[in-house]
Amino acid sequence: MFTIKIIAVRHDFIRASALFGLIFVAGCAALPQPPSRPAVYDFGPGPAVQAAAERGTAPLSPLTLDDIEAPGVTEGSNAVLYRLAYADARQLRPYSQARWSQPPALLFHQRLREQLGQRRAILRPDNGAALARNPELGGRLPPVLRVELEEFSHIFSSPSDSAGVVRVRATVVDLLPEGETLRGQQVFTVRTPARTADAPGGVAALAQASTQVADEVAAWLEQALPPPRK
Repeated sequence: MFTIKIIAVRHDFIRASALFGLIFVAGCAALPQPPSRPAVYDFGPGPAVQAAAERGTAPLSPLTLDDIEAPGVTEGSNAVLYRLAYADARQLRPYSQARWSQPPALLFHQRLREQLGQRRAILRPDNGAALARNPELGGRLPPVLRVELEEFSHIFSSPSDSAGVVRVRATVVDLLPEGETLRGQQVFTVRTPARTADAPGGVAALAQASTQVADEVAAWLEQALPPPRK
């Protein structure tokens, strides 16, 4: 009798332990999981910069690159934005699990500076005056390039067809004692197809489009700012 009673107690204890274990596991599964951190992207490594002598081309005159403006985009925002052109092209939507490492205007400024710097000295707005007495400039301040980033988004023309679209407005002016003189203005738009209809595909397409826009701006500046005659 005593042995039977002990066996029954042990059996009840085992059942209770198993039930408690199931409740504990179920409770842990019901706890909210920490949210996954968004992936962070940039434009990747920039172009390899070669000295002008290595390329066999003469360096161009210095240029001041102003800060890039991004009208219509929240200042300081690092969101990767997309548009559903087939639904409502006027609405910008952020990817929830993707971020730029810096605001797009800063990333594009860096890529443009890298590209322009391959053939000329690129100055900041606050140090352009340091070259005002440079004999090569005839005592004048270097021209100033101002850029507005008008469009920078992953645009879907259909659920499966999309592209990274970058549009900028570039303006170059001379700074004279009597004021600014316009040297030229041009709008550049590049649309690069995205390989995948998601954030990684859009980011890659936007990075590629940005590099192409920077190349086109550099080529345009060589026409708008020809080297001074000796």
